[in-house]
Amino acid sequence: MSGRRWYPGNQVELLENGEAFFPRVFEAIRAAEREVIVETFILFEDKIGRGLHAALCDAARKGVKVDLMIDGFGSPDLSAEFLDSLGQAGVRVRVFDPGTRFLGQRLNVFRRMHRKIVVIDGLRAFVGGINYSADHVMDFGPKAKQDYAVELTGPVVSEIHRFVLHAIAVGGKGAGWFRRRLRRTADVENAPTGQAEVMFVTRDNRRHTTDIERHYRAAIRTARRRIVIANAYFFPGYRLIKDLRRAARRGVDVRLILQGEPDMPIVKTAASMLYHHLLNAGVKIHEYC
Repeated sequence: MSGRRWYPGNQVELLENGEAFFPRVFEAIRAAEREVIVETFILFEDKIGRGLHAALCDAARKGVKVDLMIDGFGSPDLSAEFLDSLGQAGVRVRVFDPGTRFLGQRLNVFRRMHRKIVVIDGLRAFVGGINYSADHVMDFGPKAKQDYAVELTGPVVSEIHRFVLHAIAVGGKGAGWFRRRLRRTADVENAPTGQAEVMFVTRDNRRHTTDIERHYRAAIRTARRRIVIANAYFFPGYRLIKDLRRAARRGVDVRLILQGEPDMPIVKTAASMLYHHLLNAGVKIHEYC
């Protein structure tokens, strides 16, 4: 599918919620020797956002190349002081589709950069669903989010690194910059570090609109014992629902862990409309709040 392949020899560690994720990321950024690349949908100017800000500035001040990409819709209210101090430290900040506003409202609300990726020195990567905001830690209160990320080392990190460098190039740096940056990291060797086989799959709004869904569906169709999907927002297409129902009916233990009190009420309404189709087939649904 789309030229994706499995990379053997990786080490993967699951990080649950901000309590596990943020300390590891901030520590890795501060330990970087050559390069830090961060992409995130949401960056808020709260205690977590300030923690990322401090780690990026510390890395940049010691000569590390630091690139930060945020989404213009997801991170709209960062202060000039917050952004200027990043630039003064040497952090290159890019905004994905900042867009123009009409009467204070952004018109193109569906064009967003939802990725949450960190790559350190081309050797270590973090990929998942956790944004840089205080609602990802438990002391936020009952509405704190449940989410996950993985920390990766090994051969697959080279593929992730190429992807984030290409995103910077497409965003304005150009093909020449991309080739030069790759050459500077040509000596980085991602030797095997573990036993896990990993595939890095992405989607976009042009050529690869359904890549992630197709890989999910392929995995669901070949499952034999258990499927666990933990997702804050759940409103899949008909084909994925059909694959989950078929898996449950052939004896696979299918479990969904979903957000019971999402920050957008329409998400709860939309997901609930699908519940009876799944429950009737034997899918187990758990909600957290």
